[in-house]
Amino acid sequence: MQVSISVRIDFVGGRRLGPGKVRLLEAIGETGSISAAGRALGMSYKRAWSLIDELNRMFTDPLVASRHGGAQGGGAELTPFGRSVVAAYRRVEGEASRSAADMMAMVAARLAT
Repeated sequence: MQVSISVRIDFVGGRRLGPGKVRLLEAIGETGSISAAGRALGMSYKRAWSLIDELNRMFTDPLVASRHGGAQGGGAELTPFGRSVVAAYRRVEGEASRSAADMMAMVAARLAT
């Protein structure tokens, strides 16, 4: 029986990093665009931008760098720090999942059908 978990990191001051924000960061890395990332995840540009603004203000260094439109067009990309935050979160998530699977196997085997 497979067990899955969801990881949310709670920092001081009510600041949080969880699966939704990390997936948004990954989508920006994949699409090169906040609006395209938001669309891919079913959220408005305003919501996606608001989350990125929150993340950029949460840390001393920004996670996402954006470029304004113009002849070259706009866009966004993860900063090196942003990529390291995503990687660290995914490592924590992976370790927690492996640990939960081992520890919860007996409990999960007794779930009612």
